[in-house]
Amino acid sequence: MNESNSPYIVAIGGTLRPGSSTEKAMSHVLRAAERAGARTRLLSGPALQLPMYQPENAERTDGARDLVAQLAKADGIILGSPGYHGSISGLVKNALDYAEDLRNDRRPYFSGRAVGCIATAGGWPGAVNTLSALRDIVHALRGWPTPLGAAINSGERVFDEHGVCLSPRVAEMLDIIAVEVVEFCGRDRSS
Repeated sequence: MNESNSPYIVAIGGTLRPGSSTEKAMSHVLRAAERAGARTRLLSGPALQLPMYQPENAERTDGARDLVAQLAKADGIILGSPGYHGSISGLVKNALDYAEDLRNDRRPYFSGRAVGCIATAGGWPGAVNTLSALRDIVHALRGWPTPLGAAINSGERVFDEHGVCLSPRVAEMLDIIAVEVVEFCGRDRSS
């Protein structure tokens, strides 16, 4: 597959802490998407440290303009959030609020795009609740959540310090999410 035909997958999420479990999980998915023929980009950590979204204020920072441009260009999206108090983090929620700038785009919001969702938390209830919240947001933004989402208990040692997934079950889930997003992009491009 040449680059012009390769789907472009953007991952958004994580924390301000470099190498967070969420960032490692999104990086794993992007590597799997690349093996499946996609081009990828990760927007995490400081790239998401944006001013609070204000729809009535048209001024945007360079980072906010880049985020919106990458979402507009994306054929598929990966969202990842840590679970903070039973839901997504403020950092991720604020970044997703910038998708409102796509309301008049040729593909409004996340329309026509598969979105893989990943949630990490220091226990199963927080991870599952956060995954559910991400899926609800994808629906609200007119995206197609992949059939499989990943709830990851980061209270267990899932990744090593280099980002290698130590859990075969989690690695398989993340690989499946990548394939689902890339395959959906292929179907969309052939119609």
